[in-house]
Amino acid sequence: MKGSDLLIVRHLGKSFGRHEVLQDIDLVVQKGDVTCMIGASGSGKSTFLRCINLLETPDDGHIFFHGRDVMENPGMTESAYRAKVGMVFQSFNLFNNMTVLQNCMIGQEKVMKKGKEESEENAMWYLKKVGMEPYVNARPGQLSGGQKQRVAIARAMAMQPEVLLFDEPTSALDPQMVGEVLDVMKALAQEGLTMIVVTHEMAFAKEVSSHVVFMADGVIAEEGSPQDIFENPKEERTREFLSRFRGELQSS
Repeated sequence: MKGSDLLIVRHLGKSFGRHEVLQDIDLVVQKGDVTCMIGASGSGKSTFLRCINLLETPDDGHIFFHGRDVMENPGMTESAYRAKVGMVFQSFNLFNNMTVLQNCMIGQEKVMKKGKEESEENAMWYLKKVGMEPYVNARPGQLSGGQKQRVAIARAMAMQPEVLLFDEPTSALDPQMVGEVLDVMKALAQEGLTMIVVTHEMAFAKEVSSHVVFMADGVIAEEGSPQDIFENPKEERTREFLSRFRGELQSS
């Protein structure tokens, strides 16, 4: 284990009934890494993220955060761990009865026990960062999908996570709104935020990631640098999957 290893997953397994969704998954994420996870729907990518975030309990294996096994001896509550290993969902998961500002304050107040003034100042800083400062008094129902996702990113960032997980953050968006969310994510990556991103946006993964993981049938079939995976994949099923995105990748 290196000093820069932030999150380590070893031999992770997860089943739903008789269906084995994840089999013996290993992953090492270092500080500042942008790991993009690609693969067909149903390959286990989202379940893997949910296991890392402890929204699903793995059946086998271990998850180490700063060298500590969070499943056996977390040393912190699940909510405190999730503040450090945050998650942005494809369906936004905003509270519809709260304003944009309140959505970005509540986690700080409830989990981090910050005061109202500090929570508001912090929330405003991140909302400005994602271009949502003019909408602080709006409710989610008044926002476009892209705006909701930017608020969701600001809310997660306001918890000051060390790792941020993105579960297909653009899949629920209209095509014209995808770019505004990807631009925010690119800026976060350039600032050195450690990210694990499940995505179908291959051009984004090729441009932004430092490490690419291709999943198929509940296993990591191949992983490597963006150049390794997108320009010289070794596995036939990786090549077959990427052939569907040839036009997108050639224009990137």
